[in-house]
Amino acid sequence: MRFTTIFFDLDDTLYPPSTGLWKNIKSRISLYMQERMNIPVDEVESLREKYFLQYGTTMRGLQAHHQIDTEDFLAFVHDLPLKDYLTPNLILRDTIASLPTVNLIFTNADIHHARRVLSVLELNDLFETIIDVNAISPYCKPMPESFQFAMNVAGETDPSKCVMIDDINRTTRAAKEQGLFSILYNQTFKDGDADAHLTDWNQLKGILENA
Repeated sequence: MRFTTIFFDLDDTLYPPSTGLWKNIKSRISLYMQERMNIPVDEVESLREKYFLQYGTTMRGLQAHHQIDTEDFLAFVHDLPLKDYLTPNLILRDTIASLPTVNLIFTNADIHHARRVLSVLELNDLFETIIDVNAISPYCKPMPESFQFAMNVAGETDPSKCVMIDDINRTTRAAKEQGLFSILYNQTFKDGDADAHLTDWNQLKGILENA
């Protein structure tokens, strides 16, 4: 295997979108914008998506255009009972544990949410560190600067030795453009989205070994 470092996204990657967790996080983002920021309810959804597409995360857009308490925002939107949504996946755990690479979490969420998710999934001992949205401020995925920051944290200077696994195609496209080997974890895939496509964690080692 030619890779030394793998960056794993968190939400909707280390657990399937079918859990509904990310859907409910988005609902809480909308609720925060409505209740805490007094944004008119009929503007919330379109503004949330506009900022997400333009800035990489809704939070970065809110920081750019509004007064926002970042810690309060992150605590509010992630305040969900994770055990109601998530269960450990033994195949995923065994797959990550068997990898000879340095493995890191690289997420647009914050470290507190990431630690909670990893704990419920029983994966917290398998990652060297967590690179969260606060660590890469003012950037976030898929900004090119975020990948350089992540590589610096990993102590890696050669992007061709790095892998990015993410469920969002614009992130895997951006990672690929930066020279990382990108793997899209998603049910849908179009040419150019990534270097490889993953729907079953049993496929991962084969993808890496044959890359």
